[in-house]
Amino acid sequence: MSAAELERSELIRRSKEIYDKRLKVELERTHLDYFVAIEPDSGEYFLGKTLTEAASGFREAHPNRRAYVLRVGHPAALHIGAGALKN
Repeated sequence: MSAAELERSELIRRSKEIYDKRLKVELERTHLDYFVAIEPDSGEYFLGKTLTEAASGFREAHPNRRAYVLRVGHPAALHIGAGALKN
C-alpha cells in the first residue's frame, strides 16, 4: 500500500470514528439523508442537503485540509446504478 493510500485510509478511519462515537445518534435523529463532511483533526463537521453543500462548507472553512464525506444514515455517500428509469 502506498503512502497516499495509507493516509487516505487513516483519514477515513478517523472520520468514521468521529461519526460513530460523537455524531451518529444525533444526526440520524435530526438530519437523516443529509451529507456530512468531517475534518478528522479538529472534529469539525459540515452538513448539507447535498454533497456539494457539505463539501463547500468544509472547503470554505478549511481550504488546505481534507475531509471525509458520508451520507447520514447510509453506508455510502452515493449509490451508483440504484434503479432503472421509468418511461
